[in-house]
Amino acid sequence: MIWVEVRAEIRTGADYLVADEASPLRGKRIGLITNPTGVTRDLESLPLKLRQRKDFELVALYGPEHGVRGNAQAGDKVGFQWDSVLGLPLFSLYGKTFKPTGPMLTNIAGMVRGSPGIPTNAALAERIDLMVFDIQDVGSRAYTYVGTLSKAMEACAEHGIPLLVLDRPNPLGGVVLEGPVLEAPEWVSLVGIQPIPMRHGMTVGELARLFNARFMAKPVALTVTPVTGWSRSLEFAQTGLPWVMPSPNMPTLDTARVYPGQVLLEGTNLSEGRGTTRPFEFFGAPWIRGRELTDALNALHLPGVVFREAWFTPSFSKHRGELCGGSQIHVTDAARFRSVITTLRLLETVRRLYPGQLTFQGSTFDRLMGTAKVRPLLESGADLAPAMARIESDLKAFEALRQPYLLYP
Repeated sequence: MIWVEVRAEIRTGADYLVADEASPLRGKRIGLITNPTGVTRDLESLPLKLRQRKDFELVALYGPEHGVRGNAQAGDKVGFQWDSVLGLPLFSLYGKTFKPTGPMLTNIAGMVRGSPGIPTNAALAERIDLMVFDIQDVGSRAYTYVGTLSKAMEACAEHGIPLLVLDRPNPLGGVVLEGPVLEAPEWVSLVGIQPIPMRHGMTVGELARLFNARFMAKPVALTVTPVTGWSRSLEFAQTGLPWVMPSPNMPTLDTARVYPGQVLLEGTNLSEGRGTTRPFEFFGAPWIRGRELTDALNALHLPGVVFREAWFTPSFSKHRGELCGGSQIHVTDAARFRSVITTLRLLETVRRLYPGQLTFQGSTFDRLMGTAKVRPLLESGADLAPAMARIESDLKAFEALRQPYLLYP
């Protein structure tokens, strides 16, 4: 049994907003970008708490990938919806657009009046005066909520709407950085929106400060409500905050720990465990012999991780309905574990054991990796050491770049 010291005094930006009687929202019409993670430490819904306030008006919700309700699967486009309980429009930032459009911000009533499901007598605002962002990130560039944040900053700046970010801890901590710094503009997408590393070690509030100062063509009027009591070295379990699934395939903190590396499997013909109860921890393929691969991976003695033979049949996604041999990643020491290098060594091992079987979806893998310099080495079996040395050099440069925008010790 692992004993964990809980720091009960930690409060998120959402906790402070709800408790603040002299609210910065006073007298304003508010838009809120959120999903099921938008809760207080007592698991109360932030949209519901804000909707109940009388000193300002919550007039619209905006959802990232998976939607405001968090029910859509990865890559599924989400359309406009109406929330009959809150009496609010739910705009999708993962449907026809990734970026809030002008009408979503400044002509809400005109845009949605007459849409299916909206009562004819619904009170609809024309515009918002302030956008609020409250979503739990998982600490990886490839997780699309960072892209949604950047797109929202861009749109708010264009339309003169201030942005308030309610900060939350980075569940991977804020010390370790991993993986390539994205090469912009070649590999910019929603899974890599700005030139940051795969594991960036920053909170969404810190990222917003960095983006605004260094990467935005037009800065937004930005305010960050910080987390109190959090320091960069704290494990998420020590915060006393509840883990709410940020997306359907991010069920646990264990998933988040392995995600920065294991998400790269989406650019290969290996199953990354989607369609199982342990996405990104399970990995394999129908042509892999589980015990053979597991023994070979454990023989590498990679830090902070042990592999266990696993067999699984995905219910959806790659190799749906096929029995896959493979392994499950068990992180034994989160402080020493490095997800990106672990996955790269995993791919090297699969290629060596099963010649001609492992294939890469070039554009997908490179887009996730943020560079096209690593995949050819994996495909050819070349030494990764020179590429990893360049990555480490880039990480040191990024660490210096991010320093002025950090909020926590």
